Amino acid sequence: MALTPALLDPIRRVRLFAMDVDGVLTDGRLYFQADGIEIKAFNTLDGHGLKLLKRAGIAVAFITGRDSPMVSQRAAALGITHVHQGVEDKLATLRDLCRRLEIGLDQVAYCGDDLPDLAAIKRSGIGITVPGAPSYVQAHADWVTERQGGHGAVREVCDTLLEAQGHWGAVIDTYLHGRP
Repeated sequence: MALTPALLDPIRRVRLFAMDVDGVLTDGRLYFQADGIEIKAFNTLDGHGLKLLKRAGIAVAFITGRDSPMVSQRAAALGITHVHQGVEDKLATLRDLCRRLEIGLDQVAYCGDDLPDLAAIKRSGIGITVPGAPSYVQAHADWVTERQGGHGAVREVCDTLLEAQGHWGAVIDTYLHGRP
């Protein structure tokens, strides 16, 4: 993504990257086995990007309308402790999380893809959506990723945040010269 001056300032202030799950961390499709067990596919590039954000001191949160053991498992695997499932009012949950983290909404990057995400997209410091989101959601976002949800959109956001905040050189050095 080409960072415009209008986006660079809000991106540099981000201290929390919060996101929906279905349609953002996944491609939005739901898979059910014959026994009713739900299956989700997550992109490993997205997961690694979220780990990099955490190492750089940027908090990460999942705020999703559905309840899924797969989301809990993925969050645990990534060390993400801010996991909110079964949420109807995502903005209220985001505001509460901001209070607990002692940050303002202007320090949040929020990525969602549907109407339940709209208020959080609109009121966050930087509102993000994915190309598969309906046009009326895209119209309210500051940024539409190039990559689709579940196919690297989250990693695109992570890399951009790290680069804009001056962490990218340290990330590359870590992998060129050894892990922390």
